[in-house]
Amino acid sequence: MRPHALVVDDDDGVRYTLVGILEEEGITVSQAASAEQALAVFDDPATAEIHLVVTDMRMPGMSGLELLGALRQRPRAPKVVMITAHGSERLAVEATKAGAYDYFRKPFELEELVAVVRRALETVRLEAENEQLRSRLELSKTMVFVSEAMTRLAVMVHRVAPRDVTVLIRGESGTGKERVAEAIVAASRRAGRPFVRFNCAALTPELAEAELFGHSRGAFTGAIRTRSGMFREADGGTILLDEVGELDLATQAKLLRVLQEHEIRPVGEDHAVPIDVRVIAATHRDLAKRVEEGAFREDLYYRLRVVELQVPPLRERPEDIAPLARHFLERFALRFGVGPFREPESLVPRLAALPWPGNVRELENAIESLVALSDGDDLDLDALAPAPLPATLPNPTTGVTASDVRRVDASAVDLQGLRERVDAFERQLLLDALSSVAGNRTEAARHLGIGRATLHDKLRKYGIGD
Repeated sequence: MRPHALVVDDDDGVRYTLVGILEEEGITVSQAASAEQALAVFDDPATAEIHLVVTDMRMPGMSGLELLGALRQRPRAPKVVMITAHGSERLAVEATKAGAYDYFRKPFELEELVAVVRRALETVRLEAENEQLRSRLELSKTMVFVSEAMTRLAVMVHRVAPRDVTVLIRGESGTGKERVAEAIVAASRRAGRPFVRFNCAALTPELAEAELFGHSRGAFTGAIRTRSGMFREADGGTILLDEVGELDLATQAKLLRVLQEHEIRPVGEDHAVPIDVRVIAATHRDLAKRVEEGAFREDLYYRLRVVELQVPPLRERPEDIAPLARHFLERFALRFGVGPFREPESLVPRLAALPWPGNVRELENAIESLVALSDGDDLDLDALAPAPLPATLPNPTTGVTASDVRRVDASAVDLQGLRERVDAFERQLLLDALSSVAGNRTEAARHLGIGRATLHDKLRKYGIGD
């Protein structure tokens, strides 16, 4: 993490000096001539996260103390170091009590300034590391991962969980959206209260409305008794609306009312019922595109995505394949009463070479099948097969079609051993990826879900492009 500081002072000379000193410390520095300008810098969406603010105490307009108060209200408040004039120690103590990290006097000594800044940034670094560790711990209770992409998601889950806002979780089928929702609930203030899950694609529009909001007896054909509905069951807790993109427009309108008014109107009843429910929605669809198509309400879309979390597909985090596979091996070995297994050396390379369009769910199913079909403590890797792809539809990661895979398999039949077959398959994937992007290695690495350095290593291994 390269630290980013903001220097705030109405004196051009002081700003110039401070910027030079901080940049020599390897810090990215922005500057503002007033507290009002400083707040505008923070409000600019193009501004990278600011970790440290060094501000004068006395400035025309808003003072440094007032700026400190405004910054302390922000969700990601930076550390604030105050600059005080000689004889203003009382104000410096007041600023420290108000939340300033530290202060130094003007005119300042270089050693004093650098020491204060280094301490502040070391505190920022330690807090960031602690947050990441806590975040990984929270999400790891429901998911297995080691990748940087999932670690970033874990940090977002950690931040949003205690804040009682609506969350939209997006991701392809099988990526673990429900597991993310479970982690949010477990770390929220509503943990231990009702957690109700509803699949919006499972019922017809009429039944979905009745299940969600409840209904009175006789409200429609088949309504032989009154039902409270899932929102009332979740009162005081959380409801997960899985596949929310499948709701019909009429039910979407009623859901919007729930989010706006915090009340529901059961089918067949004239009065509204107040509720207190946190809503988490999940979908594999692009809701913005659904809005453009007229299939999803724009106002509901913005109500749902107060915070939006994206769960990355497995192809974008291949480093998670090995720990996931070992986790599933242990689970299914215990379930079936077999093993422990000797893990073949070629297992992880074989798994990493597959496209996994069904993501973690497909990997889980494949490992379950592998364990179920294995003999004794030996894993039969011939039983490991990915879900079939249509013959002419390219895989979104590699551009490889099922017919390409069959061609690779056919060309490898005379190779000796599984490792040679896996290598032949991987080499073909690399060639196809490069071909699909006209030889652009950066784009090929992105499509394959690996780093550019990893791609170069593999190209050298197979003698491609030498």
